[in-house]
Amino acid sequence: MKILPPTLRARKRYLAFEIIAEEPVRRDDLIRELFSAAGSLLGDVGASECAIRLLAFEDSRGVVRCSPERTDNTRAVLATIRDVKGTRIICHVLGISGTVQGATKKYLAGADVFNPKEQSHINE
Repeated sequence: MKILPPTLRARKRYLAFEIIAEEPVRRDDLIRELFSAAGSLLGDVGASECAIRLLAFEDSRGVVRCSPERTDNTRAVLATIRDVKGTRIICHVLGISGTVQGATKKYLAGADVFNPKEQSHINE
C-alpha cells in the first residue's frame, strides 16, 4: 500500500505545554483526564473533531497533537484540567507549531520530551 503524498495528508498542529503540579503526574492519568475534559467541554462530536492526541509527556512537559481548525478548543480543554487523580495541577500552553520538531525546539528547549532520533531505532 502506498503512502499518501503530503498534499493529501490531514494537517495537524502541535501544542507544547507544561504542567505545574503539587506531585508528579503519570502519563496514563493525564491522558484519561485530557479525554474526560474534552468530552465534558466539547461533547463527543466536538472532541472527535479536535482529534486530540498526547504524543509525548515527560518531566511535566509534553506535546499534544490536534486539528488546525480546533487549536482554540484544544487550548480550552487543557485549561479546564484542574486535577489529575486528586493532584491539583495547572496546565500552561507554551506555544503552537506546525511540526513536532518545531514545537520541541522552540518551546521545550532543554527538555528531552520527544526526540525523533531516539524513536528511529525502535522502528528498525
